[in-house]
Amino acid sequence: MKDNTQDASGFVLLADYVPGIIQEIRYYSGYNFIGERINGYEEPIALITAEAARALREVSNEAAVQGYRLKIYDAYRPVQAVKSFMLWSIEDDDMRMKQFFYPDFTKQELFEKGYIVKNSSHSRGSTVDLTLFDMKTGKELDMGTPFDFFSELSHPSCREITEEQFENRMKLKNVMERNGFLPLDCEWWHFTLKDEPYPDTYFSFPVAKSSLRT
Repeated sequence: MKDNTQDASGFVLLADYVPGIIQEIRYYSGYNFIGERINGYEEPIALITAEAARALREVSNEAAVQGYRLKIYDAYRPVQAVKSFMLWSIEDDDMRMKQFFYPDFTKQELFEKGYIVKNSSHSRGSTVDLTLFDMKTGKELDMGTPFDFFSELSHPSCREITEEQFENRMKLKNVMERNGFLPLDCEWWHFTLKDEPYPDTYFSFPVAKSSLRT
């Protein structure tokens, strides 16, 4: 029986579909809630299903009219990366990034509150973490919290932020929803394609261009 979790034939390079995107793939870098490159991220690129890429092209086109570009933090996430998160959660002494990403919670609470899950929608290939980049100012829109800041302040509905920050979140949320994406209630940056093509498959091929040629 073929291992479908290694089959990347339905995936594409997001940059091929949305040439104007900015990519800051945090799990390829050391600047993330763990503090090191995550297993499975072999290149700083965004892979995603072709269906989600086409929808994001529409998002990008609409955002461009408003003066914004898309900035991507993560898209497809291999199963082995999620396993790295699970292993990290039981390493009690590793707290090096706590003050930057989860100052209010223990590691266990990150799972209990849904910020990190055992089976990530990212591994199904049609989920993306992103923000809006203002082409006029040359900066990301101020969303009130940074990406992967695990706190109730990062909930899209949180009103303990400024009115401008809340309006910026709604700009992102509205343009994503209009183009077929569903938000997550605890992370303003997280969206999943409503009609995702692989709702029951969690893929494990690495984030690398070579994965698309196998």
